[in-house]
Parts: sequence; structure tokens; C-alpha cells
Amino acid sequence: MSFSDLPEHLQMPALRGLQPIPIKKGDTPLVLLRDVFALTEETVAIPPQVFSVVQQIDGQRTAEEIANATKAPLEQFIELLQKLDSVGLLWGPTSKKLEEEKLSDLKSIGYFPAKASATLGEDSDACKEAIQKWFEETDDPEIEETITGIVAPHLDYNRGWPNYASAYYAWQNAEAPDRIVILGTNHFGNGDGVVLSTLGFDTPIGTANIDQKVVQSLESKLGSGVSVDVLDHCAEHSIELHLPWIQYCFGDVPIVAALIPSPMIDMIEDDGERTTTDEFVKALAETLDQVGGRTYFVSSADLSHVGPQFGEPRPVDDQRKFDVERHDREMMAKFMENDADQFIEAMKWNNNATRWGSIGNMSAVLKLAIPSEIELIDYRQACDDRGAVLVSSCAMMLS
Repeated sequence: MSFSDLPEHLQMPALRGLQPIPIKKGDTPLVLLRDVFALTEETVAIPPQVFSVVQQIDGQRTAEEIANATKAPLEQFIELLQKLDSVGLLWGPTSKKLEEEKLSDLKSIGYFPAKASATLGEDSDACKEAIQKWFEETDDPEIEETITGIVAPHLDYNRGWPNYASAYYAWQNAEAPDRIVILGTNHFGNGDGVVLSTLGFDTPIGTANIDQKVVQSLESKLGSGVSVDVLDHCAEHSIELHLPWIQYCFGDVPIVAALIPSPMIDMIEDDGERTTTDEFVKALAETLDQVGGRTYFVSSADLSHVGPQFGEPRPVDDQRKFDVERHDREMMAKFMENDADQFIEAMKWNNNATRWGSIGNMSAVLKLAIPSEIELIDYRQACDDRGAVLVSSCAMMLS
């Protein structure tokens, strides 16, 4: 077979979102190519030298040009393309068909299966025991006002639990709202606009159901573009990690879940096919006024991301930690001034120097919750022993 015999999408191949994971088979090092959408159960494991070839498949060059540039043998490279295509790791009709099948399966059950939240415990009792233990180890922030919104991380529970517990502490004994709006960050998905979930989310505690009335109103106001990339929620953890905490505090309260894009990055095409944050905020505010009831808000937000894992040349040392905290506190102070536009401008002015990951949903929650007061409860830095990665986070309360 020659390159000209390949279908068109393999002649100019482009990788979809994947996560490379170093593994070993015996003593042999391999790279597992994990499909973040899990379109199939089949995986692809390749030698590290072959992964360097895979990284060149960017949709900008023909397959023949990539093979020539990397000196990849013709037959082996074609076999690699066909294998990647068969499991949906390349853009084209195969991945489109697999996406349609995945979405059909999800719609038939009505929710996204538990992934990230399953790390909290095997069942409901185990999850609730873990959360209760963390609450018992957390100082009471002694907030007297009614908390209508929080900012809390989407770090894994082992690193992030102090700020989860601090943020949710005041909601343990609060009156349950009619719904909770959770605003997340789209780390791996395809959508470059707001991505609203039309499906619920399963956790070990139970299924968190969508507020259908609100979601249907938003689709009516904004069109199908607001949820066309709903599969992005398959790959995303920033919504799901909050659900057990919400279920612990409020039981079976309906949710509105949306991934908010970064205001630091322009949409690929402003063609009306996707929903901007401003459009979403306006439509959601109008809808909440129309349906009435009490709404609480969650901004699922990690702050700085620094260290070699994020492309920095040197390991994180004490001076770097100090500088990051100083910058974080300056930007948190901007957020606490309660002006979303000024907060975004401050981030643009410093070019998001420490890679805050959730500027979009933090600014959106200010416009939706319209708090009269914002209080910082806790701030933490999670750094590994080698200084390869530091992620900071906070717990804030909006009242």
C-alpha cells in the first residue's frame, strides 16, 4: 500500500486529544496512548521512539511528509496510522462514528459514569466517611452570612481535600438550594466555547441529576451550540470532583454543569456555532430569574501551575514557591474586588504569568452570584518532592 491509497483523512492525519502515559511491559518501556474520551476500550501502547513520530501527526503535513521527516518505514507508518484511526485517535469518519456511538450509549443511561469521583471511595458509606473525617480536621471558618457561592479546587482529593473541606464547611448544615450551578474548566475537550452538560453524573454516592428545566431553557435561548460538545464532559474532572461534596451536604439536589473557556484565548472562529461566556452568563441569569428558587454557585478553580511539568526550565524551589504565593495573593485580591472585567484585565496584563487554570469560571461566577462579600478562607500549594510540579488552590466563600 502507498500513501495515495489511504483514505483522505489519513493522507493528512491529525491527532485527537490523547494522554501519553509511560508504562513498562516487563523491562520494556512503552507509552500508552490514552484516549481522554474513552471512545473504545482498546488501547495503543508504542515504544518511546515511535511516540516521537506520533507527536508529528498534527494535521499540518501529509503522512508522506511526516514519514520522510522522521525516517519512518513506509509500511510500519501506514500500519501505525491505521491503528490510531481504528481506536478513534485521529480526526476523521472513524472517530466521528465512535463519538456518535459513545453519545448514544450515554444518552441511553442518562449520565456520565463515575471516574474521578470514584477515587474517593468504593461506595457511598466510604465516601461519606472520608468527607466527614476531612470536615472534622478542618477549622470552622465561622461565617454567619448565607453562603451563595464558593471557589474550591479540582485537584485530586489527596492533595486538594483541605481546600474542598474549607470551602464546603459552611454548607454542611445549610438549607438545601433548588439547584447548584457548577462552573468547570475544559482541560482536554474539543469545545472552545461554553460546554453545557445535558446529562447527569454518577458518583459512588449516587447520580447527580441535571436541572432539566434550566438546561432546556438554556438550549432554547442559546441553540444547540452550547451543548454540541457535551462529550467533553467525558474527559473532564473539574465538575465531577465536586459532586460527592454537594451530595454529602445537600443530598439529591439538581445541578447545572458547564465548562467555561479561558478569556485569555480567543475562540477559533466567531461564527455563532459556539457559545461565548458572556452569552451564557446572560442567558443563565435570565433563566434563573424566570424559574425562581434558590441557586448556589460553585467555581471549580485551580490557580497556578508551575514547574518542569508545565514547561519551566528549573525545579520548584522555596524561592519559586514564595514568588508564586505572592503573585497568587495579588490575583486573588483582584478577584475579591468583585469586578470580573478588572480581574480578567489584571490577568491579561501579566499574561497569566503562573498559568492560572480557571480564570474563565472564576470571572463568570462573579457575574452570576453577584456577591456582596468575598472571603478567602484558605490557600494551599501542592508540590511534589522533586519540584517537578506545583499547583496552588484556594477556598473562598461568596455571600
